[in-house]
Parts: sequence; C-alpha cells; structure tokens
Amino acid sequence: MSTARQLSYSHGASALPLLGETIGANLRRIAATYPASEALVDVPTGQRWTYSQLDADTDVLGVGLLALGIAKGDRVGIWAPNCAEWVLLQYATAKVGAILVNINPAYRSHELAYVLRQSGVRLLVSAESFKTSDYRAMIDEVRPGLTALERVTYLGSAEWDQLMGADADAHREALDARSAMLAFDDPINIQYTSGTTGFPKGATLSHHNILNNAYFVGAGCGYTRADRVCVPVPFYHCFGMVMGNLGSTTHGACIVIPAPGFDPAATLAAVQAEKCTSLYGVPTMFIAELALPDFASYDLSSLRTGIMAGSPCPVEVMKRVMSEMHMTEVTICYGMTETSPVSTQTSADDETDRRVSTVGRVHPHLEVKVIDPETAVVVPRGSHGELCTRGYSVMLGYWDDPERTAEAIDSGRWMHTGDLAVMDDAGYLNIVGRIKDMVIRGGENIYPREVEEFLYTHPSIEDVQVVGVPDVKYGEELCAWVKLRPGCELTAEQVREFCAGKIAHYKIPRYVRVTGQFPMTVTGKVQKFKMRETSIAELGLEPAGQIQTA
Repeated sequence: MSTARQLSYSHGASALPLLGETIGANLRRIAATYPASEALVDVPTGQRWTYSQLDADTDVLGVGLLALGIAKGDRVGIWAPNCAEWVLLQYATAKVGAILVNINPAYRSHELAYVLRQSGVRLLVSAESFKTSDYRAMIDEVRPGLTALERVTYLGSAEWDQLMGADADAHREALDARSAMLAFDDPINIQYTSGTTGFPKGATLSHHNILNNAYFVGAGCGYTRADRVCVPVPFYHCFGMVMGNLGSTTHGACIVIPAPGFDPAATLAAVQAEKCTSLYGVPTMFIAELALPDFASYDLSSLRTGIMAGSPCPVEVMKRVMSEMHMTEVTICYGMTETSPVSTQTSADDETDRRVSTVGRVHPHLEVKVIDPETAVVVPRGSHGELCTRGYSVMLGYWDDPERTAEAIDSGRWMHTGDLAVMDDAGYLNIVGRIKDMVIRGGENIYPREVEEFLYTHPSIEDVQVVGVPDVKYGEELCAWVKLRPGCELTAEQVREFCAGKIAHYKIPRYVRVTGQFPMTVTGKVQKFKMRETSIAELGLEPAGQIQTA
C-alpha cells in the first residue's frame, strides 16, 4: 500500500478555463456561433429547434415570465416528464434570473406539498398527468395550504400558449435590462435529493455551478456541434438537465428526447432514427436495453460515446456497452446533486481496465480527497475512506436549511459525499459503497459492491444488489437480491457454491432472494434501505434487528 495520501487536484484537462457567464449568455453566444445547427429534437412530437430558434423561443418564454411579474430570485417550479417545454423553461428561467425548482415526476401529493412549501414556489408549470399520476388532482389537493403559490400553468393549456405567444422583440429592452442584473454566482436551480430517507433536501445551484460542470462533462465526452446526445434520463435530475441539456448546448451539440419517461425500445429507436453519437443512462437502463429480445435489430453504429452514471456501474455491463452498443468512448461519471453533479470522469484515453473498473480522475478545477470518516485525516492511497470534494461545483447550500448545509460542507468548503472510495497511485478513484451501506459481520468490514461485482460474473445473473440484514450472532449478515437472465434458474445454495473458495467465507451471502425487480427511485437508483426492510420482514429478522439496534 502506498504511503502517499489520497489528495488529488484537477489533471491536465484543466487547461480549459472556467466559463464566466450566465446560462442565458452562454446560449446566446452558442446560438450566434451555430445558428443553423440543430439544438433540440423531441422525438415523440417530431418538433425540432435550431440553435437560433431555441434562443428565440426561450426569449419569448422569458418575456412571458416577465409579463407575469416573475422577479429575479423568484422560484418557478416544473413538474413534468421529459419534454421540449421542460427544456424551454430551463433556459427561459435562467435568462430572467428566476430559480427553477425541479420536481420529481414520481412525487405524490405529500412530497409535492413539501417541496412547493419549502422552496416557496410562486409559479408552477405542470403536466396534466403522467403514467398513473394525476398531477392536476394532486395540485388541487395541496394548493389551499400553499400561500406562496400564486399561479399554476399546465402544459398545453391556453395559459401556456399565452406564455409562448409574447412578442420578444417588442420587449427586448426589458429582457436585456433583466439580463444585465444577473451574475453567474446567482442561484438558478433547486434540485431536491432523492429523499430515500426522510424529506428531501433542496440543493441550491448557481449558473457557475451547473454551466461549468456541464461544459467539462461535455469536454470529457469530446462533444462538438456534430454530436447528437440521446437523453433518456430525467430532466428533473442533474443527469438530465445539466449533463444532458447543458452538456450539449455548451458545445453546440444536439439534445435528443427519446420519450417522456424511460422506455428501452424507444431509446434505441431514437438513437437509430436520429443517428445519435452519445447515449446516457444509469446502469439499470443499459441493462434493460441490452436485455431487449430484438436488441440486435437496432442500428446503433452511430454511437461512439455516452455516460453511465447515477449508481455504481457493473464491470460486465460496461464491457457489453462498449462492445455491443459501439460506445467505445463511453465514460463513467461520478458525482452527486450537491456537486452540480460531476466530480470525476473516466476518459476515452484511459486504459480499458481503468475505464470499466474506476470512476476516473478528478474533474478540471476541482479537488478530491479520501479521509478517515472518524478523524477526518486523509488516508494513504489504497485505503478505504470517505470521498470529499471541493471547488466551483460545490452547491451554494441546501435551500433555507443552514443546519443541514453545515453538516454536508465543512469549514474548509469540502463537500462530504458519504461515499466510500479508494484512490490508486495514478489518482483513479473507485467507489466501494456508501458509508451507511457498509456491512460489519463479526468485526469484518464488507463492502457490498465487491460482492456484487463478483456475483455479476455468474452466467445466470443479470443484475444483483447486496444489503446487510441484522443477525444475533454476527451483528449483520449479507442478503443478495438476484435478478436472473431470461430462462435461467438458480437456487440460493447454487449461489453460495459459486462463491465458495473464490471469495472470503464471510463475504458469501447467507440469504439469497431471486426477484424480478429492485425498488428504485425514478432516476434508477436502487433503494437499498427498502431492500433491507423487505428482507428483514420476509426473513423474520425483526427480533435480531431489535437486539442489534438496542
């Protein structure tokens, strides 16, 4: 083990300077440079925008917002699945200095009421419904208790048409005057964390945070005006609106919306029809695409790159994406909403082994360190510890929540991620789990990711997640949730036999649960706390849990 400490600064790509402009100014500059290049394609509706048209239409919507009296710093909520209107509102709010509040399309009335109240949304733009969610009914239910909410505008309604019917040229002076009031350090976006435990926190991000992070993500993918980026991940999340939308427009590339919600077949069809060069997704999305019965019938030869992120990326899945989806330059990104989101990224120049087994090196203009969670001392390279990051990307704070902001960002402006990581001598990082996911069995620390990676090598296993469950004797034991490939069968005993002699005995799952799906957030992140709760109930381990936590 190296005695060098796990502290790393931005590597060579930092020769690219930070952008010192607002999102609106950046779009106007790119539109002036590539006016006729395609900027946005909404596949479900067939609508298309060149950069000149996107800039003009977001001006129109910006003027519409000004006409409603939206002031700099006012919160404007968006509650809708992926659609072109979402993108228009994202850039229009930035142009007038309003703070866009992203609302999870999967929320129900209780969660909706919380984020609208906590952020003080003044104008809510909403879809009528999505999947099983009747948005209008839920808004009607919660609206009487929301004193700040003055107006709700539904997409496709006369009110929305009125917003999009303004004469931007006639109000150019007002728009320019508002633009002159804006600074790139102004808050521009509130993104609520997944909320897997308790109420979500509103990460508050500036123009500078997300514009630069998007720019460097796009640079890491080698984007130019020739690229067409398929974005099936939700816009309400950083992966969609920052890495996807802003990552494209900061380089003059084209945003392609394949469907309102994730659909593996619609995604691959959009890649084929629009000749996309880049595809985004969390690992579960790529697994679903590769598992399509007619996967081989799609022409994906236009793909060269893309991003896999959002949760740990299984090595075997990454290899298949590179070989079977033609994404030879695919990158892995690591980050969190609170860091705008990306802190590290692999490169197409990296050796294949590092590209499939690490989350890359620190991004330009950022620092990372790995520390002992108990002492906060930086640990030697090769040792596990908590990953912390610092730089332009760290959020302004949690909206109206200084206490939880102070818990996350220390006095040195380091963001504590809560993720366990290890850094090698070349500065490449590997995420080995969450601090609270780490399992301690009989005094042995077990990182579920390590066991998951091993189980992925079983030919019958398509996907796997490992959680800790309470045990009277050892404190905790492992429970593996296993999703099998079509037509395969596997017993718990066979899983254990596969592990025997290949991994340490204490890492072999005592319990195995074969399942068809994992509980997930709408962004595709597996909710391990729900898996743990379900496992405890099904296995009758409540008494052990009570003893363990007493």
